[in-house]
Amino acid sequence: MKKRKGDKSYQCSECLKWSTTKQNLVTHMRVHTGDKPYQCSECLKRFNQRGSLVTHMKVHTGDKPFHCSECLKCFTLKHHLVTHMRVHTGDKPFQCSECLKYFTEKFTLVTHMRVHTGVKPFQCSECLKHFTEKCSLVRHMRVHTGDKPFQCSECLKCFTEKGTLVTHMKVHTGVKPFQCSECLKHFTEKGSLVRHMRVHTGDKPFQCSECLKYFTEKFTLVTHMRVHTGDKPFQCSECLKHFTEKGSLVRHMRVHTGDKPFQCSECLKCFSQKAYLVTHMRVHTGDKPFQCSECLKYFSEKGSLVRHMRVHTGDKPFQCSECLKCFSRKAYLVRHMRVHTGDKPYQCSECLKCFSEKVNLVTHIRVHTRDKT
Repeated sequence: MKKRKGDKSYQCSECLKWSTTKQNLVTHMRVHTGDKPYQCSECLKRFNQRGSLVTHMKVHTGDKPFHCSECLKCFTLKHHLVTHMRVHTGDKPFQCSECLKYFTEKFTLVTHMRVHTGVKPFQCSECLKHFTEKCSLVRHMRVHTGDKPFQCSECLKCFTEKGTLVTHMKVHTGVKPFQCSECLKHFTEKGSLVRHMRVHTGDKPFQCSECLKYFTEKFTLVTHMRVHTGDKPFQCSECLKHFTEKGSLVRHMRVHTGDKPFQCSECLKCFSQKAYLVTHMRVHTGDKPFQCSECLKYFSEKGSLVRHMRVHTGDKPFQCSECLKCFSRKAYLVRHMRVHTGDKPYQCSECLKCFSEKVNLVTHIRVHTRDKT
């Protein structure tokens, strides 16, 4: 311990910091020695200062003596109240020296500075990934532990993050606080509204580095990249076929399960995919949204329009590998191939005669029905 000449200041021999009183220096030295002489009688936690113990005891007593004059919220510490008051005053006294952004708390500024410095002091012990904030590491660890501490009180579903639970609860409450200014559609999440607005603005901020194609969502870009990489991470457990998207695997599994969850409200016919139901409904509504730009003919399906356009263009993209003859439709090529293979898949149930085309079988059946009459 060193004392200044002519005043009452005392210097720490470890870090050279000055204290105004000897008692303050004694308290400060505990930072270096690790001494914590004050113990909580409730949870046995120890502290290096008496004041810290007094403040801590409020956790057990529930004492919150500091009240906000605006919203009447209570706090255990005065500086918590001071920080809270900035919510009402809008005061942001801490400024970033790099981007000049302001913050209400010094801690938030310290965390923000890591954006500029690149410092990520919190490391995952499992995969060694680094994070700028401790809370980000805590949330990340749940990936490894499988911990889902936030549970929905309605359906008992569990979540890894509180924010995800809050968003999920809107499913039960029906609350959709975010509204589109263009079409007035409501959304449960702000992110969903932001993505939706691109429908109106036409904004596509995500670009493929390979083919330069643009996308409205990052997820769609990630999926698209698999076209270039050939990655198909989703595998069918039945036939081992691989898919680029989870949704494609889910739809494919219905081939094995026979599940057809989409039902027509008119004729009760069921379909394995929603898109099939949408197309089918046009049988009942008569809707034909796809028009030929050449002859103005309408079609209920886009695929039908594509095939029809070949009448005008003369395009025949399907070629026979045997005689090189070309066809405008794949179905025409399939029928033609039977000329080379000799395949006759259509059999008469009366005389067992086989035919290469269904139309020939239908014509032949009339021979038997005519004989019976």
